[in-house]
Amino acid sequence: MNALLVAGTTSDAGKSVLTAGICRWLARSGARVAPFKAQNMSNNSVVTPDGGEIGRAQAVQAAACGIEPSVRFNPVLLKPGSDRSSQVVVLGRVAGEVTALSYRERKAALLDTVASTLEELRREHDYVICEGAGSPAEINLRASDIANMGLAQAARLPVVVVGDIDRGGVFAQLFGTLSLLDPADQALVAGFVINKFRGDPELLRPGLDQLKGLTGRPVHGVLPWAEDLWLDAEDSLSYVADGVVGRPAPPRGGQWLRVAVPRLPRISNATDVEALAAEPGVAVRFVTEPSRLSDADLVVLPGSKSTVADLAWLRESGLAEAIGQHARAGLPVAGICGGFQMLTRRIHDEVESGSGAVDGLGLLDLEIDFAREKTLARPRGEAFGAEVSGYEIHHGAAVRRGDLEPLVTLPDGEGEGGVSGPVLGTHWHGLFENDAFRREFLGWAAGLAGREGFRAAENTVFADIRDAQLDLLGDLVAEHLDTDALRRLLDGGTPSGLPPVIAGLG
Repeated sequence: MNALLVAGTTSDAGKSVLTAGICRWLARSGARVAPFKAQNMSNNSVVTPDGGEIGRAQAVQAAACGIEPSVRFNPVLLKPGSDRSSQVVVLGRVAGEVTALSYRERKAALLDTVASTLEELRREHDYVICEGAGSPAEINLRASDIANMGLAQAARLPVVVVGDIDRGGVFAQLFGTLSLLDPADQALVAGFVINKFRGDPELLRPGLDQLKGLTGRPVHGVLPWAEDLWLDAEDSLSYVADGVVGRPAPPRGGQWLRVAVPRLPRISNATDVEALAAEPGVAVRFVTEPSRLSDADLVVLPGSKSTVADLAWLRESGLAEAIGQHARAGLPVAGICGGFQMLTRRIHDEVESGSGAVDGLGLLDLEIDFAREKTLARPRGEAFGAEVSGYEIHHGAAVRRGDLEPLVTLPDGEGEGGVSGPVLGTHWHGLFENDAFRREFLGWAAGLAGREGFRAAENTVFADIRDAQLDLLGDLVAEHLDTDALRRLLDGGTPSGLPPVIAGLG
């Protein structure tokens, strides 16, 4: 067999982290492992070395496997631009826009792409750990499903269903998910995993036994709540407004640096600010209303899948005026990708929104023209005296630059982004993950904000922090799951003879 599917009772139930944990556990055993998500819906994405775009979670899972990310790990990516339409990315490249209804018509052809890509990966690796999307029990979508039971049927994958006990009602979630599937789909579901448990496991034992009695399927393990797991959230909805990002350590100096990040409706690559949140003494919060900027030292405008629409939301919410006041007071503002575009004089967009010319916030002296061809790149350069790398995913290009100093100097001497007084911007994602640059940037921001007591830590290595979290995931799988049972599923598939559960639907 050599593959299994991790499904979930809901979005954010723990599919991505469980998949990453299983990948890490297998990779540490010496196996050649690859992740796979047939269809992802997310505005958190990365550029792969083979030049395409995939969901960020699959890049993290690739890191858990100890391999470079590839477009084959996420052959279909949907990037929502509104409540009704999404950009479709197939094998790393944009393949048009769809509505929920029109996408249904394309799924049959995409299933062939998904199935053949998975088959390639299975031939090349010892194991492939697949992640489902949303819930497999979305019965209104089952007929055209290519990410959950549709994939499992096409590839004959054993399925493990994970539920989040922290949300409450986990036994109903697990039983209900199984019972809503038709008998053929139920036959592929081999067991369950419970995620985010706090307390004494013995108190849970009677429920685990009853669930097995009701379904004929075991719970393969109970993963405890892990306070230190917070990096690389798959779903940007995981970032709640007014909540501190991560687990900030006490400052190395005498003062904190307070960072406010507007929680845009169509925020993309929200994970960009996690590297700031990993620094001791840096408190990062997502905010949705202007009063939250009144005591912020630094404002970071994140990326957006709908720059013009999110710019309008900034104005309607009062945040645009608050950001302007912040900058005019000489306090630092940084924009990333869509956030950078919003800081400019004007945006010309006939591609993403079709709005034509739209005034930006006017804090950087340049304009943005949207091109139909999306820029996908993994550039290198120098910024704030440090070597930097990042990745670009955008339609907008900076044009008609005024007297603006570039933020990044490229190897050919050209500039990228811009700096004007307390305001800077860049199209590059991942820039804050460069340790030396991040320290210089934080020092620059603290100086402008008058936080003379703040001192950036000299020994924070963001790559090591992420790697330690992946090791923690592998440890959790090794210590709390029945890994022998997982091996049997990977090597032999779903056991035969599992009883069907009658849903009682007409």
